[in-house]
Amino acid sequence: MKLLEARLESSHNLFFAGDDHEGSKHSSQSAFLEFLGMVKAPYMGCANNYVVSTGDQLEAITVGDPRYAKDKLNDPLPLAQLKRAIAKRKEIANKHLVVLEGNHCAKLWHFGNLAEELANGLGCAFGTYTCKLSIKDKWRRLMYKVFATHGSGTIRSVADDPIRREANMRLSLKRKMMHKAGDCAVMVMGHSHRLMVTPPQHSLYLTDDGERIRQHYTGYEQNAPYIHPDARWYGNSGSFCRLYVEGESGYAERAGYDPMELGFLILRVRDKKIVGLDPIYLGV
Repeated sequence: MKLLEARLESSHNLFFAGDDHEGSKHSSQSAFLEFLGMVKAPYMGCANNYVVSTGDQLEAITVGDPRYAKDKLNDPLPLAQLKRAIAKRKEIANKHLVVLEGNHCAKLWHFGNLAEELANGLGCAFGTYTCKLSIKDKWRRLMYKVFATHGSGTIRSVADDPIRREANMRLSLKRKMMHKAGDCAVMVMGHSHRLMVTPPQHSLYLTDDGERIRQHYTGYEQNAPYIHPDARWYGNSGSFCRLYVEGESGYAERAGYDPMELGFLILRVRDKKIVGLDPIYLGV
C-alpha cells in the first residue's frame, strides 16, 4: 500500500486501465492502440488526461508456473515483455500517475519487481499492489481520493436473468472494496477482466421545518473524511486480453471462463466535481 498525491487541473479525465498481459498471444494490440489514441485526444471536451495502470501489464508466466503450456513456448521472456510494455507506453509516459503491481508480476518477486521497473521506465510512481491517491488542485486543496488496487478473485453471477445477473455483479464489486477505505469517493480494481461500474445510489428522504414538508436526497461531499459506501463510485477496469485465439488454447479458455468486453474506465471530473465513471468498450 502507498499513499500518493497528484495535483491536477480542475477539469480532467482519469483513465483506469490494466490487464493487457503484454507478451501473451491473447493480448489485443489493436485494442491497446485504441486506448493510446484516446489518452492522446480530448475526451468529452477535456484534454487533461491521466492514467492509473491497474496491474498485470505483463503476462510474466514462466515454465515453472502451472498456467504455462506449449502455446507459450514462443512467448517473449518477462524482461522482453517489460521492454515492450515500456516502449508502447512511451508516447503517453508523462500521462501516467501510478503503476500498480498485479498478481502476474508479483509471482516473479524472486526475479525482481517488474511492475516497479515499469513505473521507473515511465517516470511515474509505483503504487505497490494497492494505493490511495489524493487528487488535489494547484493550491494542494483536496478534490477527491481514489482507492486503486489490482484486486483478487472473480466477479460473476449464476443468476439466469440478465437484470439480476448484472445487479449481483455490481453488488459483488461494491462489497469487494467498500470496507477497504472510508474516505475515497472512487474505488477501482482490476484483475477480474470485467468492465463494470457501480455508481453512487441516492435515496429520497423527507424533512419539515414546522410549516412545510421538503424532499432531499442522501449524499456526501466527495472530499469528506467519511463517505458512505452508497455514495461512492466503484469500478472494475476491464482488460485488453481476449478469451480465444485461433489455433491456441489459453489458460482462461481451459479454466472455462466466459468472454468479457475489452476496455477500460474513464473518470470524468469537471470544475473539481466527479461527474461520471465511463466504461469504454473496445474491439478485439
